[in-house]
Amino acid sequence: MNTTLSTPHEPTSTATPAGKRALVLGGGGSTGNAWLVGIVAGLFDAGLDVTQADLTIGTSAGSTAAAQFADASPAELLTITVDAVPPQRPPGSAPRRAPMTDGLTRLQQLIASSDSMSELRRRVAAAALEADAASDGSWSARWRATVASRFRNHDWPERRILITAIDARTTEPVVFDRDSGVDLVDAVAASCAGGGLPYRIGDRQYLDGGYRVNAENADLAAGYERVLVLSPFGGRTLHPLEWNTRLAVQVGALRASGSRVEIVGPDAASEHLFGSNAMDFSLRPAAARAGYEQGKGLAERLTAFWS
Repeated sequence: MNTTLSTPHEPTSTATPAGKRALVLGGGGSTGNAWLVGIVAGLFDAGLDVTQADLTIGTSAGSTAAAQFADASPAELLTITVDAVPPQRPPGSAPRRAPMTDGLTRLQQLIASSDSMSELRRRVAAAALEADAASDGSWSARWRATVASRFRNHDWPERRILITAIDARTTEPVVFDRDSGVDLVDAVAASCAGGGLPYRIGDRQYLDGGYRVNAENADLAAGYERVLVLSPFGGRTLHPLEWNTRLAVQVGALRASGSRVEIVGPDAASEHLFGSNAMDFSLRPAAARAGYEQGKGLAERLTAFWS
């Protein structure tokens, strides 16, 4: 999509929300997306449909899930995820080092050399722009095609969805919605651009929404009465405590302002499917099944909270 855009920006106020319920879908790679699909499907089959939230906030893998839930039923998405056949390595080929492992190593190095979240954003953006300058410039188009294949309806839904990213040039956080002048595929592709190259929309470039504050960005739900946070990383972060970027900090602020908040992360039995394994496509079915069983088990408690 080659257009010149008005500058997307953070919402200036959420003091007058469009409704009462906010659903926060956190980042967490490929297995994180599958877990989100599974847990929402488990809740759905047990009688609780959280996809009808007044506000949905999607970050990285969560932005893909937000678009998917606006496009298909949780049951349909679960079937697609569980039945997907993982790509096979050619016979005799050597196993490749997991890209998530390489990415985590690079991120840890950048965090260690930074003294704040804003400094980390500057370092991540500088590295991404340098890599982009050395590339052939084709990645954005290929990434857009990949993201577009993950959901059929590429129009923004009527329900309010916020998709997070950061501007790679200014390093400022941005939030896309249906009024941003950016189509849904581009917004999701920008929010998921965590692989080391920036995603181009018109004359601007963007990076993963997890660099805005954290993998959840639950602060964007300020003003909503009930906030359900589904976090594939369980609220964990590599950031130093003094940065105050942890999900717990955001949840504390939401509760202090009057919101009721529930946080759900993967259970202990399935934690091995995430973290350094988050980009292992072959683990998606297991992550989806784990999320599904967890959702069914939590449905009674969360129905009382959500209703």
